[in-house]
Formats: sequence, structure tokens, C-alpha cells
Amino acid sequence: MIPLRDEQETTCCAVATCTIIFITSLVFVWQMITGIDDQTVAYTFGFVPAKYTMAQMAAYFSWLNKLSSPFTYMFLHGGFLHFIGNMWFLYIFGDNIEQELGPFRFIVFYLVCGLLAAFFHFLLNHSSAVPTVGASGAIAGVMGAYFLLHPRNKILTLIPVFIFPLFVSIPAFIFLGLWFFIQFINATGQGAGAGIAWWAHIGGFLSGMALIGVNTKLPKTGFSESVDGYIRKKRSPRLHVITPEAAPSGESDLYGTIALTSLEALTGTKKLVTIPWGFKKSVYRVVVPAGVRRGSILRLKGMGKSIPGMPPGDLLLRVDIKNVI
Repeated sequence: MIPLRDEQETTCCAVATCTIIFITSLVFVWQMITGIDDQTVAYTFGFVPAKYTMAQMAAYFSWLNKLSSPFTYMFLHGGFLHFIGNMWFLYIFGDNIEQELGPFRFIVFYLVCGLLAAFFHFLLNHSSAVPTVGASGAIAGVMGAYFLLHPRNKILTLIPVFIFPLFVSIPAFIFLGLWFFIQFINATGQGAGAGIAWWAHIGGFLSGMALIGVNTKLPKTGFSESVDGYIRKKRSPRLHVITPEAAPSGESDLYGTIALTSLEALTGTKKLVTIPWGFKKSVYRVVVPAGVRRGSILRLKGMGKSIPGMPPGDLLLRVDIKNVI
């Protein structure tokens, strides 16, 4: 299962999330230049429990390195798939948590989740001399917070069926609950020796759940409100999931809603629409003309019901405008 996006739209651009992705990307480019399998980099900047428990290894590292490694490890990755998978999950789930916390608190939250994930890994692997790298623990914290805050949000998920893409909307508590279950099974089963820090994933997830609860007890600083006007989104997601409403008996047309920002309604835009049931194609292109108003109807010909003896009906999309410029 590949998550494409969550259906809980945010009103502001995820500047902190994008900044973390940008910095991690720069570090990954540096890793590729120096050599992705460079063990000196992995041991120097990765998190190695034996640095703190084995005198022979501890002697090779300064106290500054021992303090910084629990933070620097989360910006390194062991390969392209490791890197792209982590950044994609951060992109999917990070914006909603950033909107809840604000950009500054989100960065602190992310780093603390990564730190606690490393600590959890240390508790269960305190003598390990294998370097741990990757943002998985910190991102697991983001996912844990999402699990608590938005359990019923739908995750648009791509499930490849042979060569055909199947788009399914899965509630977040099911998607993330299944992810957590897989981590636990791997940590306690045969996956325990696969060289992956499964317990760091589990620790990060639980840390995110705990920290998001602490946030509600902290006073507001007003920082998020001061930058809100600068980072507010001007466009809605490119891909929309449309669940048509049932048509009256005997009618072949179907009805749905497409949400636009006021800027998109003013200037016009192009969208991709996927309909999760009853159609031969899975994705359609929709051209929204400039100057469309709230309540306007976009007619998608031939995308309605097929009733014997009648031509295919149309899908009528009512325009909803989410914000005002």
C-alpha cells in the first residue's frame, strides 16, 4: 500500500515540514557524493549504542559527538528507497501535525521524537555496535500524533493490482494501526535480525502520541498566528477524490463536489479526479474555467450511471470555494 495523500486539507503551507525535507535531501546528496556506504560517516554521525556502553568504542568518539549523534542520525539514510520512503511519509502526514503545532513547535516535536526513538532503541540494544541511521523514528512520532488527532481522516492509498492502480480511501486509524502492528511483529519476530531499528519506530510512534498530548497543556506563544498570513495556501490539492451522491431512481446523472481555493476559482485551474467506484477509468482530467463561482456546476460527460436503453449519464460537480482572498 502506497499512501498518496490524506484527505484532511490544511490551510497553510507546511514550511517546517518542507524545510526538514530540504535539509535531509541536502544531506542525502552529500552522502551520495561521499559514498552512501561510507562506514566512517555512519559511525560518526549515526547513532551507535556501543558509543555509550563499550569503553573500547567510546574512546574513539568525543563527548560532543556523543551528544550530537542522537540528533544527526535522523538526517542520514542507508539508500535511496530508505530516503524517499521516509520523506514521502513525512510529506503525507507532517503538514497536519505542523498546522496543529505551528512551524516552530513542529520542528522541536520532530527532533524530540527522533531523540526518544533513539533512546528507545538504546534501551533494547544497549550493546549494539551497528550504526542506526534514518528519519524513521522521528517520522513515526509524526504518525503517532496523527493517529491520535485525526483517526478518522481518510488516507488516499494506491494499491497496485497487477498492472492496474486501485485507489482506496482508508481511515487513518486503520492505515497507521496496520503500520504499527507490522513494526511490532517485525521487532518481536524474524524481522528482529534484519538490521532495521524496529524498536526505534515503535518508540517514536509512542513518543509522538505522548508529546502531542503534552502540547495541549503548553501556553500559546502567538508565533504561529504571526506568520499565518504569509504561509496560507493559495491552491487546493491536484488530485481530488469524488464520491458521487446517489441519483434519483431512473436518473443516469450523478452528483459530487469539488473544492477550490478562491485563487483557483478566479484564475482557473486543472485537476485530476478519481472516482472510487463504478467507472472504467480511475483518473480523469478536469479543466476548471476562470471566473467560476461557488455553486457553479462542472459537467463531466459520460461519467454517470449506465442504464440499459439510455445513453451514459454525466457527473455534475458543484464547485465549493474554501477561502476568500
